[in-house]
Amino acid sequence: MSITESFIGGTSVASRDFYDNIDPSTGRSLGLVARASCDEVDQAVRSARGAQKTWSRTAPATRAAVLNRFADLIDAERERLAVIECEDTGKPLGQARSDVLVSARYFRFYAHAIDTYYGQSIPLTDDLHVYTRREPLGVTGHIVAWNYPMQLMSRAVAPAVAAGNATVLKPADETPRTAVEFAQLALKAGLPAGVFNVVTGIGAETGAGLAAHPDVDLLGFVGSARVGTEIAHTAAERVAPAVLELGGKSPQIVFGDADLPRAAQFITKAILQNAGQTCSAGSRLLVHESVHDAVVDLVANRFARVSIGRGIEDRDLGPLISRKQQARVQEFIDGVVKGEIICGGSTPADAALADGAYFSPTLIDGVDPDSLIAQEEVFGPVLTVNTFSDEDEAVALANGTSYGLLAALWTRDVSRAHRLAAELIAGQVYVNTYGAGGGVELPFGGFKKSGYGREKGVEALDEVTATKTVVVAL
Repeated sequence: MSITESFIGGTSVASRDFYDNIDPSTGRSLGLVARASCDEVDQAVRSARGAQKTWSRTAPATRAAVLNRFADLIDAERERLAVIECEDTGKPLGQARSDVLVSARYFRFYAHAIDTYYGQSIPLTDDLHVYTRREPLGVTGHIVAWNYPMQLMSRAVAPAVAAGNATVLKPADETPRTAVEFAQLALKAGLPAGVFNVVTGIGAETGAGLAAHPDVDLLGFVGSARVGTEIAHTAAERVAPAVLELGGKSPQIVFGDADLPRAAQFITKAILQNAGQTCSAGSRLLVHESVHDAVVDLVANRFARVSIGRGIEDRDLGPLISRKQQARVQEFIDGVVKGEIICGGSTPADAALADGAYFSPTLIDGVDPDSLIAQEEVFGPVLTVNTFSDEDEAVALANGTSYGLLAALWTRDVSRAHRLAAELIAGQVYVNTYGAGGGVELPFGGFKKSGYGREKGVEALDEVTATKTVVVAL
């Protein structure tokens, strides 16, 4: 049986205790995972601290060359990495392959971005020379979720390392293997030992230990609002900055003049990708009353054609991450008081899927906008529907949750699109398309309980660096 261990200072580090890594497609163990204790976390942080100063003084062009070689190695191992990711998460193999490509792109993007990440010269007075420097924070700690392990790891580690930080990453309990694989590839690419460390284990143990470590200069977290709040408190107690991406309840707003077939295509993908286990999933469908029936029919027909199966079979829809998550999604459905289940609403009837954590694509019309299922993140293939009569009602419904991550507008009216984009409380707004988080280049983060700080794009470099102002008397 395989054993996944922490990777610290360029070498595998054993732990005293282990747990089973479960394949959500079958319910069977994929092998054992080390439960890193606070001792291993401390070892990883010390390793990062020891490597950071030399790495930060390495020329940006040299850092860029290492990251580009790292991206090349990721590409070279794309099929093997995709299979591992597919097994750990249950997601369709094709989606896992895309995740590998995007992960490599993160390292290439920041390899190029760091070459042009400058300070400023400030014209104050003739007898003073004033300029700013962007300096790495030091050691950054990152705790990431299980839904996109490779992508979330890459979007956290790439800008941090490019800017001259050293990192300690805690992958999700359920999906640890690709993180360790990446750390080993980074070493092979020439990243100095200790710059990229991985500690595997349970969130309440290993993750909590990393969050509380006094020598971590920045905490990054992707996950639930409840745990994110705890992370923020822990960081605040020692006055450390944090970047939190805590999910969303993103609306798809469809007006009567929209291209309805195109909208239905994107709406379906935005809720079924990765079985709906996406922080930026378009989980609320808000439809103008004039086209309600047509849009619901189009989406329901697409849901009905979805094939379900093991991730390795590369069907349209794979399993949820675990039986626990499957039961949680069912609880949301069972709690619906107002609304009509158009399709789905339970686990698939196919006996061949009985051992996995599968859930059928679910469409629920006419839910109470204030109900739990319309307000909280389900993290499953569940789409709720509400109607509106005018722009004001559409905006009120869209902004009527405690989240503000993404939103989409479907309309041919360009003026309306720009007007409402300014009114929607969301970190990203799409018009006549939907990117489920968008590309590597696009700053990503939210408002309200969706968290704070920005990942992706050049703005991510601002989060992992600090501005130093230098004033020289001439």
